Amino acid sequence: MKATSSLNALHARPHRVAIFVSGNGTNCENIIRYFAQSTTIQISLVLSNKSDAYALTRAKRLGVPTIIVPKKDFNDASILLPILQSNDIDFIVLAGFLLMIPNFLIAAFPKRMINIHPALLPKFGGKGMYGHHVHKAVKAAGETETGFTVHWVSDVCDGGEIIAQYRTPLDSTDIVEDIAEKEHQLEMKYFPSVIEKVITEAF
Repeated sequence: MKATSSLNALHARPHRVAIFVSGNGTNCENIIRYFAQSTTIQISLVLSNKSDAYALTRAKRLGVPTIIVPKKDFNDASILLPILQSNDIDFIVLAGFLLMIPNFLIAAFPKRMINIHPALLPKFGGKGMYGHHVHKAVKAAGETETGFTVHWVSDVCDGGEIIAQYRTPLDSTDIVEDIAEKEHQLEMKYFPSVIEKVITEAF
């Protein structure tokens, strides 16, 4: 499967984006709302590996199709790729998606799939580093700043080429919840515009 159709087909319609998410989906909702009036980028599918992910409710409420793909099916190319193909997906955004991405999907979407990580990579990345685990590690390390990273997805967990990073200072009195909130506010403010820039440049 190709990540894109012909160039002519791409120019004739908005670039169709799938968001992969495993949890609450605040980023997912923020992204959907950001592109709601766009004529060039359309959030066309929200995919989750968890049936109880609240992100699915958020997406449905905003009129975006959703699908649940459990882990065993997600790792099956004969199941996952046709789902994306049937939805004419051009680009994938991982927004709090907790499964490792199989190599067949990376090959199908070369430089067409990005991930957001809630830390300043290469610090605090890799297996087990997600959500509050990251913010606890930032606090324990006595960091004076935190932020988020957007990177291309590769076969190394959190190891793909960095696209963008945004930073915010931390106070020594900040507790883990403060660190999480500061980082989250950065995501809300900047992540959608990073997506827009990356997709615009990719096509």
